Amino acid sequence: MYSEITANKRKTIGIFIAFFALLFGMSWVLATYLEEPLITPYVLVGALLYALFSYFLSSRMALAMNGAKQIEKRDNPRLYRLVENLAITEGMPTPKVYIMNDPALNAFATGRNPSKGVVCVTTGLLEALDDKELEGVLAHELGHIKNYDIRVSLAAFAMVAAVSILADIILRLTWFRSRDNDAPGGQVFVIVGIIAALLAPLAAMLIQLAISRKREYLADATGALTTRYPEGLASALEKIKNYGSTVRRQNTSTAHFFFANPLQKGSIAGLFSTHPPIEERVARLRNMGTRQ
Repeated sequence: MYSEITANKRKTIGIFIAFFALLFGMSWVLATYLEEPLITPYVLVGALLYALFSYFLSSRMALAMNGAKQIEKRDNPRLYRLVENLAITEGMPTPKVYIMNDPALNAFATGRNPSKGVVCVTTGLLEALDDKELEGVLAHELGHIKNYDIRVSLAAFAMVAAVSILADIILRLTWFRSRDNDAPGGQVFVIVGIIAALLAPLAAMLIQLAISRKREYLADATGALTTRYPEGLASALEKIKNYGSTVRRQNTSTAHFFFANPLQKGSIAGLFSTHPPIEERVARLRNMGTRQ
């Protein structure tokens, strides 16, 4: 388990190096096309500022966009005490607790660090799961906060957005200026620019998916280690598979926060899921239980 956490951190560094390389490459394409070499550092700084802006606001946006409401212990003692007990077990501050009024079986965590942690569950999840199953889901979400997976996810999503904006700028410039560039070499560069602008967002999204799926497996392992009962989380996942995790407020920008895929199956966004298959997650947890 601990070696997996270390490996996850190393892979995270590699992923962000890839992000920066992608941003640098796209800014170079833009600077070369505009024949303004000095534009590269400005583009990089602008992209990073946008990423930081998104990074610091993403948590509030996720809660607002999903209609989550904060509760106190008196509002739902069962949920609040489970979160408190798990936080004590992990030796971390008790995160704020939110509830979404939604029949889907789902949950999510957010917050840049443990002191700003937030855990949110749907009303459907509270009604369908017993205490052991709910504890497993909550331990998974606290695992995200403990491992700083939320920070990594927020930064990765912000970087994807920055790459997408830069790609859109390049695509529009090459489209509108292609008529003014009749030189053979210029036409080739226009084609290269268009291809780069089209492929870069896809590459950035695939990088984000890779880290998102990895952190889901890691949070499952962390949650099982916290509760010492992998079967609780495995059983919760099976119920979620049977009853459904699709929330009423469909939003691709916050889908990566959730415990299970919140998007409608069969949609274009659903093809690029940020979550690994539930069957694989259950199998890993059951295998973990047999090794105890």
